[in-house]
Amino acid sequence: MNPLSFAAGVLHRQVRKARYRSLHRRFRDFSMIPASQFVENLFLAERVRSIPGCVVECGVWRGGMSAALATVLGPERSYFLFDSFEGLPPARDLDGEEAIRWQAEKNAPTYHDNCTAGPEFAREAMARSGARKYELVKGWFEQTVPTFCFPGPIALLRLDGDWYDSTMVCLEHLFPQVAPNGLVIVDDYFSWDGCSRAVHDFLSRRSAAERVRSLGETCFVQKQPSAVVPAVSVAVPAAAATGSR
Repeated sequence: MNPLSFAAGVLHRQVRKARYRSLHRRFRDFSMIPASQFVENLFLAERVRSIPGCVVECGVWRGGMSAALATVLGPERSYFLFDSFEGLPPARDLDGEEAIRWQAEKNAPTYHDNCTAGPEFAREAMARSGARKYELVKGWFEQTVPTFCFPGPIALLRLDGDWYDSTMVCLEHLFPQVAPNGLVIVDDYFSWDGCSRAVHDFLSRRSAAERVRSLGETCFVQKQPSAVVPAVSVAVPAAAATGSR
């Protein structure tokens, strides 16, 4: 590689990183995502610039991440923010002991009233982003996600539902609507057992070829173009078929 081209690339990335850090400062009162991961989300969002489609976030708290995504991807896209706006549902055994313990420690500084925030916060964040087409979808995911009609494919799907059931219902109903080469960012993959279990179970059930990847501490899956999954046949030796050796 030409040294000048390499240096220009490094400089360009540093300029973008500085811009994304400024977006974190702009929206930090509307997001609990650490600055480094906030920036990683925005770098990942760059990858869908050329992919037509809407942006969907499931689990938005005060809407800061969606607002930053809208700032990066532009006001012409449609943005959909799904949240109960009543906090998280109860964690189950499948979500892991740490999840259950976290939800029981109501005075912990990271509890944030069980991640509860009213929709007025998200509206303010999106207004600051300059997005012209956005919709807040209030309710539990199992009630809102399965029947929701989007205007087209999903270019970027961001999942921040924490628990197994919340993550699974979103994957089951929204992953098929993600555009080829679109991205699914899974916020809690490295945090909660239930979330990582849901991702693995979902990909396994569909015999998916998609890889679980990460940029820094941010997990994502890139949707592969549709392909027929070949049937797997195993030749069984005649001796084995009769039970003899």
